[in-house]
Amino acid sequence: MECVFGLVGNGFAILVADTSAVHSILVHKSNEDKIMVLDSHKLIAASGEPGDRVQFTEFIQKNVALYQFRNGIPLTTAAAANFTRGELATALRKNPYMVNILLAGYDKETGPSLYYIDYIASLHKVEKGSFGYGSYFSLSMMDRHYHSGMSLEEAIDLVDKCILEIRSRLVVAPPNFVIKIVDKDGAREYAWRESVKDTPAASA
Repeated sequence: MECVFGLVGNGFAILVADTSAVHSILVHKSNEDKIMVLDSHKLIAASGEPGDRVQFTEFIQKNVALYQFRNGIPLTTAAAANFTRGELATALRKNPYMVNILLAGYDKETGPSLYYIDYIASLHKVEKGSFGYGSYFSLSMMDRHYHSGMSLEEAIDLVDKCILEIRSRLVVAPPNFVIKIVDKDGAREYAWRESVKDTPAASA
């Protein structure tokens, strides 16, 4: 029951993901971070098969770093999104990754941007997007309340509305969410919204 969503505001982009690691009817952990920092000004949030999600996002992260190391300049957000889409398209004909991606970034020339990339390698630049069962609720909330040029306070308020709607409407709703932001100051973790905390196992 994964929930990943994001939006673009005035000078920033926000990504939000649930933090549940689930297999079948079991919850293995509730503090799994599904939003990876690609570089200083890019974030990638993924949903899908856990193995594919971790392996593919790490593969993209290392290749983005390799490009910067070789050429001395970082990829733009658009270039990173197109590279990601190209790798998914190549894998689609061989051994496809079951991964859906939201890629957010900030560029000095173009400002914040958000890209929607699904498992069959379609790429769209969007102002708001969502994946997973939670998208039924987060997209409807964003359709109702989102407007371009939102302030950070307005965007966080909308994020909290989406999380509340998911928790109250989705039959097996994830309890915890992580919120990350990227703006001119870089990509960073903003906050967690937790209703369940993982407790360490008692020693024998």
